[in-house]
Amino acid sequence: MSREIHDGPAQMLANVMMRSELIERVYRERSPDEAMKEIRDLRKMVRSALYEVRRIIYDLRPMALDDLGLIPTLRKYISTVEDYNDGKPQISFTSLGSDKRMPPKLEVALFRLAQESITNAIKHADANYVTVKIEVCDSQVILIVKDDGKGFEVEEKKEQSFGIMGMKERVEILDGKLEINSAIGKGTKVMIIVPQSQLFQS
Repeated sequence: MSREIHDGPAQMLANVMMRSELIERVYRERSPDEAMKEIRDLRKMVRSALYEVRRIIYDLRPMALDDLGLIPTLRKYISTVEDYNDGKPQISFTSLGSDKRMPPKLEVALFRLAQESITNAIKHADANYVTVKIEVCDSQVILIVKDDGKGFEVEEKKEQSFGIMGMKERVEILDGKLEINSAIGKGTKVMIIVPQSQLFQS
């Protein structure tokens, strides 16, 4: 986590400081128009830093999970991601079945799994459209994240493999099942199934 803060927001804020000094010089030595362009670029950097801080907070524990539960928190997260990325990819969200609250540990795990899948679709797949579907049944909960991105060879060792390994470990702890179907040029579908025994506390 400390490395993420160092490489993300801390680095961005250091760049903001340097950029603000540059704006002063541009305004004095060039023109107000060029200074305004630098200010617009600076605004983008601050926006990125803010997004990274929010993402890290979500990674620690989405506060909305405690108050609202998994479904509303996922809706809020997806809306934030779309806003930050100016609507690309478009993300649709569908919730089916029971809206009963699940144990906190399970809600956090399912949120993390959805978050990792959506992040992969944005960072690695260059997707235009992502669908997220969660269904809570009597016997199991099913989470599906599907994108229309460039796809990948599932067996290949790539940067995203570390994320997939983490997902597999998380699903195993839940006694669940993870299926990833993907091929070059054909998008990716992630399906997670958690058995009924993990759904609700007695």
